[in-house]
Amino acid sequence: MGSVVQTLTQKGLVRPPGFLPQNVHYETMMGSVAYGVSSDTSDCDVYGFCIPSKELIFPHLAGEIEGFGRQKKRFDQWQQHHVHVESENKGQGKEYDLSIYNIVKYFSLCMENNPNMIDSLFTPQFCVLHITKIGNMVRENRKLFLHKGSWHKFKGYAYSQLHKMRTKDPKGKRLELREKFGFDVKFAYHVVRLLDEAEQILEYGDIDLQRSREHLKEIRRGEIPEEEIRRWATEKELQLEKLYHESKLQHSPDEGKIKALLLSCLEEHYGSLDKCVVNPDAATVALRQIAEIVERIQKQM
Repeated sequence: MGSVVQTLTQKGLVRPPGFLPQNVHYETMMGSVAYGVSSDTSDCDVYGFCIPSKELIFPHLAGEIEGFGRQKKRFDQWQQHHVHVESENKGQGKEYDLSIYNIVKYFSLCMENNPNMIDSLFTPQFCVLHITKIGNMVRENRKLFLHKGSWHKFKGYAYSQLHKMRTKDPKGKRLELREKFGFDVKFAYHVVRLLDEAEQILEYGDIDLQRSREHLKEIRRGEIPEEEIRRWATEKELQLEKLYHESKLQHSPDEGKIKALLLSCLEEHYGSLDKCVVNPDAATVALRQIAEIVERIQKQM
C-alpha cells in the first residue's frame, strides 16, 4: 500500500515535490491519538521521512562545491496543513496535517532529541500508517537516538507549554478551553506528558507514549486543578534533576553509530555509496582526533 502522501497526491489534494510521493519510507500518526488521550481520528497529524535524490544528499556528485557559487536549494522538509478528505472517516471527513522530512534532517532532529521527532519514532504500532524496510531499520534502532541531553530539550518544551496555559488573548478552541476550565487544559496535559517522557528516557532508555494516558485524560477533562498541575511539575523537575545525574544513559548521542545507520538506510535506498562517501581507516580517524585536540590546547594557551 502506498503512503498517505502518495494517496493524497493521486487524488489531487496535495502537491508535494515531484520526487516525494514515491520515496516516503515512514509515516505515523502523532497527536492525541498517539498519546492515548483521544480515539477521534478525524484530525490526523502525520510525521514521517523520505529520501530525496542522491545529488540532494551528496551535492558534490552534481559538481557543487559547498560555499562556492550558486548553491542548489536543499530539501529539508515538506509540510501541508488542513488537507480535508471528505470521503474518509465513514463519510464524516478527515483532515490531515502533513510533515515529511528529508531523512538527514530527520536523523539530525532525532539525534538532538527534539521531542516531536523522538515521539514520532516511539508511537504505538497501530499509529504507523506507512513503513518500508528502511523505515523499519530506523524504528528498530530508535533507542540509539536517546541520550541524557533529552532532559534539557524536554524540560524546555514542557515549561513552554506551562507558560502557554495562561497565554494572553487565546483564540478559537483555545479560548473555549480557557472559558470552560479557567486555563488551557491541552497545554497542561502536554506539560505532564513531556516530563513523564523525560523520566522514562532517563530511567529506562525507552518511551511508552501512552504510559500516563489515564492521568492525561483526567487533565484534559479538567478534573485536575491548575495549581495541582503546577505543583506536580515543580516536584517532578526536582526529581528529574536528580535522576539526570544518576542516569546510566549515554551523556550525548553516539554520532558514529547513528551515522552508520543513516548510511545503511541510504545504501538500501540508492545501492552502493562507493562514489558518495569516503570511509577513512582507523589510523586516519585517530590522527584527525589528535590534530583536533592539539588545536584546542593551542587555543587555550
